[in-house]
Amino acid sequence: MAFYKKAAKGRSAGKHPYTPEDMKIVEWCMNKGISIAVIPNWEGGPYDWKVEITINGRSNLDPKVYNSYDAQTKMYEYYKYYYDKNIQKSK
Repeated sequence: MAFYKKAAKGRSAGKHPYTPEDMKIVEWCMNKGISIAVIPNWEGGPYDWKVEITINGRSNLDPKVYNSYDAQTKMYEYYKYYYDKNIQKSK
């Protein structure tokens, strides 16, 4: 009989509604090496979140601290920003 250590509980930013258009934009960005994630702000309270932007392997943190809903909203705003910026360049 094997004994397994129970996994530590993590934090979740919860669920956020998205549209098919959001998913199209996210897919385009990820195919171009742009990914954006909501990550816990471990130095803050249990409901504090940050947004991490990774472009071609280089990561940067948005300096602002958000609640979970606002962090996820900001994540989609960043995706749209990079999508729009690059689509305009190609026209």
